[in-house]
Amino acid sequence: MLALVGILMARSGIHSLNDLIVYEFPLNERIRLFIRLEQLFAQLDHFMQGSTIWDTRVVVSTLVDIVGVFNRNDLKAETLQEIDRQSAVLNKMARLGAGVDQEKLTSILSRLEVVGKQLYGTSGKVGHSLMENELFKAISQRNNLPGGTCSFDSPAYHHWLRTDEKIRLEELNLWIEPFLLIRTAIEILLNFIRTCAKPSIEQSTSGFFQKALDFSLPYQLVRVTIPESVPYYAEISGGKHRFTIRFMQRESMERSTQSMENIQFQLTCCLF
Repeated sequence: MLALVGILMARSGIHSLNDLIVYEFPLNERIRLFIRLEQLFAQLDHFMQGSTIWDTRVVVSTLVDIVGVFNRNDLKAETLQEIDRQSAVLNKMARLGAGVDQEKLTSILSRLEVVGKQLYGTSGKVGHSLMENELFKAISQRNNLPGGTCSFDSPAYHHWLRTDEKIRLEELNLWIEPFLLIRTAIEILLNFIRTCAKPSIEQSTSGFFQKALDFSLPYQLVRVTIPESVPYYAEISGGKHRFTIRFMQRESMERSTQSMENIQFQLTCCLF
């Protein structure tokens, strides 16, 4: 129960936030899926800020990837199950009371309740309407072929890319809109998972670290934080019972090798 009480309390770091890099390793397929989508949505945001045809091409290509993820998975069901599970955890925390920031906890619960109700109220497969759009469908079919959206392959796409920027942006926003509700839910869920655990300072031995997990607890994610300035990266592997971290050094044009240093790092094993 002590882990529950630690939610939303102040955290200590080993450096300032601006010079740290975080390596994450999901411990189940649902969180793996959520993080992949999170990265795709972040990429979408970045290139939506651009005004060139090449920015638009990346936006459309990223959106094709997002649709592919949704087509291969029942994201609505996965998200609703995670909302219900985390809501149960938060309600348990609310009953415990002591040591918990009740205001923040209530805010998270309220946001989960709102987005959950909205998701339950949606009908049909998310993104299905976009795949009925003839232009997007044609782009999607050609997108996996290297260079498959050249002007001679997709003249309709070539023409659309040269329409007025405002018109293109309006249409892109219409294409993205069906995914925004699940995106919001994933952001809330991942933020909760990442912030509800207290980090610890650990040290590897000759670049190697291993830790066993209590498999009776619902661990979701492992996070390793190190300074950006160090010459190695964290390679994490494992599952719900244990995980290992190897700190690797990359030499130009050479295969990465494990560091022989005893490296201090911040470890966060995220529950719930």
